[in-house]
Amino acid sequence: MVCVTSSSRCALSIAAMGTAAMLRAAGVGAGDEVVVPAFGNVELAEAVSLVGALPVFADIDPATYCLDPSAVEAAVTPRTAAVVVVHRFGRRADITRLHELGRRHGLLVLEQAESEAPYDEMAQRRERAAYLDAKLKGVRTPDGGDGHSYQQYVVRVPGNGRPDRDAFARALRARGVACRVPVKTPVHRLPEFRRCVPLPETERAADETLALPVDAALTKREMQRIVSACNALGGLLQPAF
Repeated sequence: MVCVTSSSRCALSIAAMGTAAMLRAAGVGAGDEVVVPAFGNVELAEAVSLVGALPVFADIDPATYCLDPSAVEAAVTPRTAAVVVVHRFGRRADITRLHELGRRHGLLVLEQAESEAPYDEMAQRRERAAYLDAKLKGVRTPDGGDGHSYQQYVVRVPGNGRPDRDAFARALRARGVACRVPVKTPVHRLPEFRRCVPLPETERAADETLALPVDAALTKREMQRIVSACNALGGLLQPAF
């Protein structure tokens, strides 16, 4: 493959080709539908299109940011051939329910994990996440759940008529905190995959989520600076419950 676009776009194309190969090997092709998340992962929609099938977007669980099994079930039609599940930010999807759904409807269920930090960093990431959980105010901290590895520490910054997530992020960066918006535009809003589908949790997550640093290399002083910067802005927000 020759890639003449940006390096990030090239990486997406390579990922799309890998997923497409798995779908094609399973016999998924023209006329089929494949359920995928719209919360990031445009490469999945690309992969489905590469094999001639139609990507169908389902909503996410607001705690895990992974596909909601009930939303997937609602999206299944007689043409549905597969579901592609992404484990998000260090939280796992409800894969037991999704595989059960797949067996019930005769669907292929593929799992895809985001790139993970080395195993020996997990305990340190969890330690830093626990510190942030205990200290942060004015944002909604992540639901740790079982086995959260905190590949990313994603908080919610509700808009509630006051400074929104983007304003909050700009203010944090001005204070030296390298935060990032994990998903800027859901896939169903992109021109090439635009769909008029109700995905309220996906829309809300795209508008409210912000990833804060939680790397194992962060020092105690750096962690304190993150908390101080966030909490200095927390008074501008209504308490998040």
